[in-house]
Amino acid sequence: MHTVSQTATEVVAETVTDYPHRRVGILGGTFNPPHLGHLIMGQQVGDQLGLDEVRFMPDAQPPHVDEKTAIAASDRVNMVQAAIVDNPLFRLETAEIKRGGKSYTFDTMKVLKAAHPDTQYYFIIGGDMVDYLHTWYRIDDLLKLVTFVGIKRTGYPTTSQYPVIWVDAPLIDISSTQIRKKISHGHTVRYLVPDAVAAYIEEHHLYEQQD
Repeated sequence: MHTVSQTATEVVAETVTDYPHRRVGILGGTFNPPHLGHLIMGQQVGDQLGLDEVRFMPDAQPPHVDEKTAIAASDRVNMVQAAIVDNPLFRLETAEIKRGGKSYTFDTMKVLKAAHPDTQYYFIIGGDMVDYLHTWYRIDDLLKLVTFVGIKRTGYPTTSQYPVIWVDAPLIDISSTQIRKKISHGHTVRYLVPDAVAAYIEEHHLYEQQD
């Protein structure tokens, strides 16, 4: 059992027999579009916790997304696949896309855990989101299915009423909103997204007409 606040070093130091056969990170999000900040988070967590893989999981219908900025799920999936294709640690997880509807993490992880009971899942979130865990759907039940990993953020505490493993990662101030705005104004997003993602956006004329 993890304490309420642990560092990555403390987790790796624990006896390997405390864990099931596979240890998998889940990085969920809209990925509209995926950017280098997402990749850095995934890589740092995978490395510091010694995970077998990190899966990028696009959501199907997040309730908070502005319809004006929403694009087809297939485009978001294709961009994630393009972003991670050259990294052997990374995988694409399409469970939420296949299920459709609003994407509640508890529902998704219940299905994944049932299908892979020998896998320990680590759900990766930014430090700014940790304070909102109490608002998550069925959070107490979700904690029985996953271990949360928080990415440290300047100005946000590394404490929580819930068990969280804290990981240090470079603070990259990139947002998908910022990227969409730059594209709509005709500005470059080079070095903000992987080259393959930039090429996909250009080829499919994504985000060009947004406010």
